[in-house]
Amino acid sequence: MTPKIAVLIPCYQEEAAIGKVVRDFRRALPGATVYVYDNNSRDRTAEAARAAGAIVRHESQQGKGHVVRRMFRDIDADFYLMVDGDDTYDVSAANDMIALARKGPCDIVNCIRHEIGQSAYRRGHRFGNDVLTGVVRGIFGGRVLDMLSGYKLFSRRFVKSFPALSQGFDIETELTIHALEAAMPVGHVRGLYRDRAEGSQSKLRTYRDGWRILMMILKLVRHERPMLFFSLLALALAATSVAISIPVFVTYLETGLVPRMPSAVLSMGIMLLSALSLVSGMVLDTVSRGRREMRFLAYLQYPPFPIEDEVGAATPVERTPFMSGR
Repeated sequence: MTPKIAVLIPCYQEEAAIGKVVRDFRRALPGATVYVYDNNSRDRTAEAARAAGAIVRHESQQGKGHVVRRMFRDIDADFYLMVDGDDTYDVSAANDMIALARKGPCDIVNCIRHEIGQSAYRRGHRFGNDVLTGVVRGIFGGRVLDMLSGYKLFSRRFVKSFPALSQGFDIETELTIHALEAAMPVGHVRGLYRDRAEGSQSKLRTYRDGWRILMMILKLVRHERPMLFFSLLALALAATSVAISIPVFVTYLETGLVPRMPSAVLSMGIMLLSALSLVSGMVLDTVSRGRREMRFLAYLQYPPFPIEDEVGAATPVERTPFMSGR
């Protein structure tokens, strides 16, 4: 059974590179449909993509997150290959990603970047990616590598159960955590990562977007791990309360008096906040569990793509060195 493959290319100001990207993917995946979603470009990105043979659509809300949400809503396919339109990713990895998704089977296959250009992967971006990926691995599970790679393959089950909330580059974080929280099988393929085409400029701002991604991680921790989030908050509040109350308690033991009444009241108030935080975490943990169950039910509404060999018989699942467990 031949899968229906959609190549999704979110674009903003990529006139210099988008034509080559579209042509390369049309050659590498002749049976796939290439979609370019233009995000208010002021240059000829849309015209260049259309001339190269892509189906061009537009998203008026600015930001990669808005574009991805629109693409996932509008397009129906068995597999969705999403790649940036700056011609920095290795098109030859596409077939390996599809093969792994079918054989694994995997609901998401991530391309791990191996830079070959001197300026392909700036030091600040590499450091930020390592830090943020490490944070997500520590909190949500270690089944993901190179979280911020813009070259990913998704199954229909993943796409149609993904509740996209992000607006900008923090969408990569949300995609990853969705897969980890739903216990989806995750695969990895290594691919080359090269310098941008001449005339193409990165839209990623190291500090601004890094801060937004970190805030997205904290928001998702609060959303998906409320017991952890509010327990840590309760612990911090309780420690503060105890630190304020120690001098008051020592003075009381020595004199039998409480001369620092404001400190005593403040300590009591902070401890009550700590208790409320803990209770909030317990309540929201139940709510979060219900949301996860609803997402999982949405995921199960779509059957997996059949795993078949050349004669149509079922193929046993093989693990690869770059495939993470369920």
